[in-house]
Amino acid sequence: MSKAGGKNIEKARKLVEARAYKLGEAAELLKKAHFVKFDETVELSINLGVDPKQSDQMVRGTVVLPNGLGKSKRVLVIATGEKVREAQEAGADFVGGEDMVTKIQGGWTDYDAVIATPDMMKSAGRLGKVLGPRGLMPNPKTGTVTFDIAKAVQEIKAGKVEFRLDKTGIIHSPVGKISFSAEKLAENALALLGAVSKAKPATAKGKYIRRVTLTSTMGPGILIDHAEVEAAAAA
Repeated sequence: MSKAGGKNIEKARKLVEARAYKLGEAAELLKKAHFVKFDETVELSINLGVDPKQSDQMVRGTVVLPNGLGKSKRVLVIATGEKVREAQEAGADFVGGEDMVTKIQGGWTDYDAVIATPDMMKSAGRLGKVLGPRGLMPNPKTGTVTFDIAKAVQEIKAGKVEFRLDKTGIIHSPVGKISFSAEKLAENALALLGAVSKAKPATAKGKYIRRVTLTSTMGPGILIDHAEVEAAAAA
C-alpha cells in the first residue's frame, strides 16, 4: 500500500470515536471517511451468540433490502417448458435447461444469482462443486428452488440478499454502496437486522445479537448502538 493510502486509512480511523453510533450517524461517518475513487460496498457485520458448529444453530435466510444494493444482479434460471417464458418475462438475464447446466460445468461464471425449478434440481445438483463455493447453489430455504419463478426473479432484481453465519459466528452482508444516502443505508441495515432476528434458532441461548459493526470496503469499522439493534430486532 502506498504511503498516501496508509495515511488516508489512518485519517479515516481517527474520525471514529470510541463509542457506539446510531445507524444513521454511522452511515454519515462512513461517507465522510470515504477516500477512494470507487463506489465502495457498505457491509454490516453481525456477531451472534450461537455455536456455528451445531447444525441446529445455523443461521441463514434472505431479505429484500428496501433500497436495493445499487447493482442489478444478473439472474440465471434453470428451467424448462412454460417456466422458460415466465422467467424471461420476469426479467431473468439467462434462461435454459440442460444446456445451461453444461455451460456452467464448462466454466461459465457470468451470473450473480441462480434459480432452479424443483424438477430441474436433479440436473442442477451436479453443479454443487461449482456453485457451492460461490454461495450460488439453488436452495429451497432461500427461495431459489421454486416453481414461482417470476416472484424469485423479481425479488432478486429488487435487492434480495442472502445472509449466512460463517465459521466464526458472524454474518457479513452488504447493505448498499457508499454513494447511497445515509438514510437509505440505515434503512437497509435495519431490514437486515430484522431478518436476522427472525432467523434466530429455537436452540439459541442467552444474548442473540451481541455486536453489530458497519463498515465499507476500505473504511473503518463503526460500532452500532445496541439499543437501536434491539429496537430493530423487536420491530
